[in-house]
Amino acid sequence: MPAEKIRKAALIIAITLISAFFLDTGRYLVYPDISRLKKVNPRKTFFMEYREREWKKAGKKMTVKQIWVPPQAISPYLKKAVIIAEDDRFWSHEGFDSAAIEKAIEVNIKKAGFKKGGSTISQQLAKNLYLTPSKNPVRKIKEAILTWRMERTLSKGRILELYLNVAEWGEGIFGIEAASQNYFKKSAMELGPEEAALLASILPNPRRYSPVSPSRYVEGRSRIIYDIMVKRGIVIPEYDEPLDEGQPPPTPLIPPFIPNEPGTSGGSILEGGEENTTPSPPSGNKPHAGQTI
Repeated sequence: MPAEKIRKAALIIAITLISAFFLDTGRYLVYPDISRLKKVNPRKTFFMEYREREWKKAGKKMTVKQIWVPPQAISPYLKKAVIIAEDDRFWSHEGFDSAAIEKAIEVNIKKAGFKKGGSTISQQLAKNLYLTPSKNPVRKIKEAILTWRMERTLSKGRILELYLNVAEWGEGIFGIEAASQNYFKKSAMELGPEEAALLASILPNPRRYSPVSPSRYVEGRSRIIYDIMVKRGIVIPEYDEPLDEGQPPPTPLIPPFIPNEPGTSGGSILEGGEENTTPSPPSGNKPHAGQTI
């Protein structure tokens, strides 16, 4: 075949591939109709369907367990714990956390692959609702487009409500109400701060970790989340000795950062790897009765 024909064929193939790429990703600029999420709760997410296909392929007879609850039926401690663990700048960013993305890029360059994500809660919601969990760059572009659209269409409160109701919390367990009933035999509204910290700590890999039989990684991660809630005044611990009138309670020390689960969520206040020996969340503490969260 003459060289000129080879060049033309290569050009046609290149144009076809580029066009297909832009058509595949560009459609997410208008599809799906995200405005429906303002008032309509999704019945089943793409990620749930992905898990169902996995179970069917593996011969597992499993079904999705999910119970939708409104935001007022979710413990304020759980909301705070999840934001601390997954996306501490959730209320201030516009869908993307540049600091977390930079950190993820540094880790991935060192590891020579996609080992760590820099995803915010908004990005995770976009993936859960409409995409697969694959880490390829094309999926990340689609995720970015959907995140950009959601942040401009939905309120932060609605994004958080959607996320807490569709996030994976174990094998076949989706949403905080199903997770709370499965692990602690209580409603999501009844979760205390220690239980909330444990549930938030398993989000990076909910099928591997459990809040009721926690590994050292989960114990350490949940302890950091809990202690941050104490430091921020979300939880007021009990003290053995009464404080003098007007004396503020001592500020708890937050232990060193514990490594995060490799290759999962980013944008949180918690960074790094898997195991550590920090003790489990302290007992004998309770929320301040008048605390507004």
